[in-house]
Amino acid sequence: MDAVRIVLQVLLVLSSLILTLFILLHKGKGGGLSDMFGGGMSTSLGGSSVAERNLDRFTVAVATVWAAAIIGLGLLARFQT
Repeated sequence: MDAVRIVLQVLLVLSSLILTLFILLHKGKGGGLSDMFGGGMSTSLGGSSVAERNLDRFTVAVATVWAAAIIGLGLLARFQT
């Protein structure tokens, strides 16, 4: 059980870091903190909608892995003997 716990903890840390990176890569929609740091500048880049859609998909996939790692660690802690 210790090996499973270590694997889940490593997976949790890695997915947390990657999820933070992916969230920071998202384009600011305006009206929030992104405007303070220059995110409010309107520049139109060709093909950004496909890149943004793929980034959304990757973010959701990593968030799912993150949630599964948390649930797995919780179950291990709950049923630990």
